[in-house]
Amino acid sequence: MKRKRLYNLVSREELKRRMAASEEERTTLSFYRYHHIDQPRLFRNTLFTGLQDLGVCGRIYVAKEGINGQISLPSNNLSALRGYFKTSFPWMAGMRFNIAIDDDGKSFYKLKIKVRDKIVADGLDDGAFDVTKRGKHLNAREVNALMDDPNTMVVDMRNHYESEVGHFEGAICPDVDTFREALPIVEEMLEDHKDKPMIMYCTGGIRCEKASAYYLHKGFEQVYMIDGGIIEYARQCKNEGLPVRFKGKNFVFDERLGERITPEVVSTCHQCGSPCDTHKDCANDACHILFIQCDACAEKYNDCCSTKCSDFIELPEEEQKRLRGTMEFNGSAEGKGRYRVVKSNNAR
Repeated sequence: MKRKRLYNLVSREELKRRMAASEEERTTLSFYRYHHIDQPRLFRNTLFTGLQDLGVCGRIYVAKEGINGQISLPSNNLSALRGYFKTSFPWMAGMRFNIAIDDDGKSFYKLKIKVRDKIVADGLDDGAFDVTKRGKHLNAREVNALMDDPNTMVVDMRNHYESEVGHFEGAICPDVDTFREALPIVEEMLEDHKDKPMIMYCTGGIRCEKASAYYLHKGFEQVYMIDGGIIEYARQCKNEGLPVRFKGKNFVFDERLGERITPEVVSTCHQCGSPCDTHKDCANDACHILFIQCDACAEKYNDCCSTKCSDFIELPEEEQKRLRGTMEFNGSAEGKGRYRVVKSNNAR
């Protein structure tokens, strides 16, 4: 019997070309579940084979504490995916699929499953508190009702480049690069408000699962989280005709880099300051910083974050190879989407 491959061997460029040319209807979705997995590596390999057979592309993290995935697959295989999870891994039966809202299904072009220490990098010592004692889940209707209470604190548990293009009305949006950084900063910011209702939210809900247990452990009394995150909240509002309290785009970690929730544009181009909420990955392979860029600046800077990067990609390929490693660009100097760096480099 021919042994199935457990990793992709086709080039990135070829995979992207195939996906772009495909006319197959696909669906993008995310999911997660906390569950103790005894042998993450064995589970990973079994999962890779099963998902490959269903035409799944995407990014999945596996750890001893569970699974976290963002994927796309042929739409007519959705029921088969649920069946595969239920039959092969009963603890994944009934797991919520957060279906993407603004999507053409071409969000991923290959399947990557990685084994990690945790399914979300939170920096927490799980043994120091009860991770199963989590906050209360709220549906969209409950979220809107609690937000009407002026004492309610709404906290965005995502990174700055996510909240920059979209957030809930009146939300506290920490200026952080990682979830790990956000946890202690939010705790310090709200130290004097531990008795007030606190609603946390993130993209699909997974970050808030652990964070809610952490804040309850730290003495916060009324800890809530949006069930299914921004994705499910927006879906429920649409289906039930509810007012949408989230404004702008929901940042997503795939080829789309964002899905529109409401028409409002709440951010600006990092280069000219005009209203814009389109994230770009700098076209300079030696940089690749994530930033916001309007169409006019994309043309002016060749899809790059700065004049420096734009000039660099115009050099002959051999010259680029020679200089790479000797020059510092935004992506090598700063974290994702740091406006001050992008702006200063454009001024040169």
